[in-house]
Amino acid sequence: MRSLRNSLRNDFFDVWKEACATDDGRKAVAGSLGDLLEWRPTDVHADVLAESPYTEIGSKSESRPTCERDDIIIVSARFRSGSTLLWNLFRNIRGFVSYYEPFNERRWFDPAARGERVDSTHRKVADYWAEYDGMADLGDVFDEAWNEKQLYMSEGTWNPRMKSYIERLVEKANGRPVLQFNRLDFRLPWARHTFPNAKLVHLYRHPRDQWTSNLQKNERFTPDGKMSDFAEVDGFYLLNWARDLKYHFPFLDEQAIEHPYQLHYFLWKLSYVYGRSWSDVSVGFEELTTNPERALFHLFEACGIDESHVESLLPLIEPPPFGKWKKYAEDAWFKRHEEHCEEVLADFFSTQKPEARGVSTDRQRENLSSCVR
Repeated sequence: MRSLRNSLRNDFFDVWKEACATDDGRKAVAGSLGDLLEWRPTDVHADVLAESPYTEIGSKSESRPTCERDDIIIVSARFRSGSTLLWNLFRNIRGFVSYYEPFNERRWFDPAARGERVDSTHRKVADYWAEYDGMADLGDVFDEAWNEKQLYMSEGTWNPRMKSYIERLVEKANGRPVLQFNRLDFRLPWARHTFPNAKLVHLYRHPRDQWTSNLQKNERFTPDGKMSDFAEVDGFYLLNWARDLKYHFPFLDEQAIEHPYQLHYFLWKLSYVYGRSWSDVSVGFEELTTNPERALFHLFEACGIDESHVESLLPLIEPPPFGKWKKYAEDAWFKRHEEHCEEVLADFFSTQKPEARGVSTDRQRENLSSCVR
């Protein structure tokens, strides 16, 4: 058996070496490493790249590109965090065009794909897609893989298709563009680098209430449930996210998770850390719904929005019931899982240099460290 195994092993690597020598093989390897290692050549001097030894050769346009516009607002939030409410508030400000979940698999720009369904828990929302009408050509650059692949993107990630898609939404907006994402948490370093003058808004919610909201009904998955049974009730992509992000954050491997709430908490805390580290302003869902005037004044000041709009938006805000988690499990149950996650996070980030995580400024280093603590 050992001889057979060695023979098969040698045959496999011989074939692998030959495959890697082909163009298709090298493309496959480069694509895999690019996703996992964020590999990108950086050994070219920008001034040399910009120069040309021949005056008649075309050069990069000097006009201001769309990605550098300073009127763009990008909202990043987790699922079931109140992001639809915030999107709807922006939608109801005159002179603004608010896009709902641009990466959503329902392809809002495609009437045949998006359907007519509206979540009944999204109060005072009749549709999600009106802003996308007449934009069927966005299908040329839209990529459904954005929903489950390359969910982590550093500053140096090169994704021209995603950039082009967002730019086209911005260009088509007949007003100040707002883009509300639920799939941008760990791509915020890329968003900050790619859209340097945009205002990045981070929305967060209490993790326990968010957990029960994800389940929608507590009885769908009990506190003593097993990871192996969670896929049947995973309505908000928790497992998909963990399976892609575990190559950057190994503790997300579901095989090492005791209960799905730990997986939820890891992603919640990481989302909070990246939101606080890279955004211009962070807003808590609880304050937005219980003290909306204060929250909106703070948000509008950060985004350069006329505060006179606040009063007209208040009727759109209805605070939901808080503390539903208390019917799911006792405080001690949640704390036990949360404390375990915090210990893992502290240990993981204590061994990481901020630069390795894409954090490039002193302010972002400080925020990243303080958020994890």
